[in-house]
Amino acid sequence: MIERLMFRAAWKDGLQEEGIATLQQDEQVIRLVKQGRLMTAAAFYWNHNLFLYYECMDGKLAPEEVAGAAEPYLKDWPGQIEPRKWIRMMDVFHFNEPADREHWLRKNPVEKRVGRVAHLKPEMIGSYVYYHYQLQEERAFCGPKYEMIGIHENLLFGYQEFPNVTEEPVVPGRLQTKGTPENWSDSRMDLHFQPWEDGHLYFKPIERIYAYYIGDITV
Repeated sequence: MIERLMFRAAWKDGLQEEGIATLQQDEQVIRLVKQGRLMTAAAFYWNHNLFLYYECMDGKLAPEEVAGAAEPYLKDWPGQIEPRKWIRMMDVFHFNEPADREHWLRKNPVEKRVGRVAHLKPEMIGSYVYYHYQLQEERAFCGPKYEMIGIHENLLFGYQEFPNVTEEPVVPGRLQTKGTPENWSDSRMDLHFQPWEDGHLYFKPIERIYAYYIGDITV
């Protein structure tokens, strides 16, 4: 079984550049890909935030196992008794999901692996999840196979690959209802997003630190 995970962390003040350089030079994640523990692993940064996306193939890996080299440069998050560097971002949307290793292997070269972020209006989070879960589990229409969107608070982090691969999911949907609007624009996603300072809605791309895939690394 392949499990897709997303995590968010925050750089300590003044240590972002050093932390990024450390991650770029760290070979731990490459070893995990070579060993077949990870199929894909990618790290991105934006506005003092660090984001991880990775696909576990041989049991779930904690973020400190994947990107532990970054931890001296990361702040602790409040909210639990034990200190923690990483916040798991909950999967709130994907068009497709892994059925098995063969199904999830990329059949064609990936030209670009992209991270992107957006903010929801806090009062619209429930509506966003409602519409997207319906779309996802009713299999209302198909979209990019490897896209995934996670959430922490009202911040969305999305992972994408280009060129897009669009195909019917192999795993059956979990809903038998037909609640997704026939015209997706009727869901009014434009009312869900918090505008950027320049007036832009929706997602903006962020900077990549690394991206590794098992098919691109020579063992």
